[in-house]
Amino acid sequence: MVFPPKMARFVVSFFMSIYMVVIMTAVITWVNTGIDEGFLARWFRAFYIAWPVAFTLILVGGPKIQHWAGKLIRKP
Repeated sequence: MVFPPKMARFVVSFFMSIYMVVIMTAVITWVNTGIDEGFLARWFRAFYIAWPVAFTLILVGGPKIQHWAGKLIRKP
């Protein structure tokens, strides 16, 4: 499936949030509770709670953060 350019912000926010939340919730769940037979259930619970929050934060805050970061980057 190919998305039109006007959907770029949503597509990038979706994939960035999935990427970050999968890794972060797995690491934090592992550190806090270890890896055993209940790990995947605990991880998935953390994931489905954290993902909508991360997606919303990236979607809403991403453009402003990108703008601020652009001001910190030296132009050649």
